[in-house]
Amino acid sequence: MTTLAMVTLAVALVFSILIPFGVFLGGRRTKGRYKAALGTNVFLFFGTLLIAAVVLFGGGAPVMAEAGAAESAGLATGLGYIAAALVTGLSCIGGGIAVASAASAALGAISEDQSVLGKSLIFVGLAEGVALYGLIISFMILGKLG
Repeated sequence: MTTLAMVTLAVALVFSILIPFGVFLGGRRTKGRYKAALGTNVFLFFGTLLIAAVVLFGGGAPVMAEAGAAESAGLATGLGYIAAALVTGLSCIGGGIAVASAASAALGAISEDQSVLGKSLIFVGLAEGVALYGLIISFMILGKLG
């Protein structure tokens, strides 16, 4: 990976973190401010993702070799890493959505009847299992690559 590509990617990552905070913190806290901060965050996330894809597939990807072997990483290895990242990320997003729904319902049920605490914790734990399954699958994908 060239130095220019590494610097460009690092700058894009730093800006994708700092600019949404600036948009969020600037001005009054209104509904439009939250939408602007979310829109900026999404735009910069996908912009950084696009820059990373250009660096990765633009021929500037680092060559991965084992102990002096002249073995280079191919397209399948890169796609394997992308698949592992997507599996982990999407399963964590799904698990977060499931925990948000289950936990809010559990809090409502517990506030009405204290005896349902055990059952509600089981449902929240099952929702968290989705993220763990994605993590296990990504470890299996990474195991095949290495």
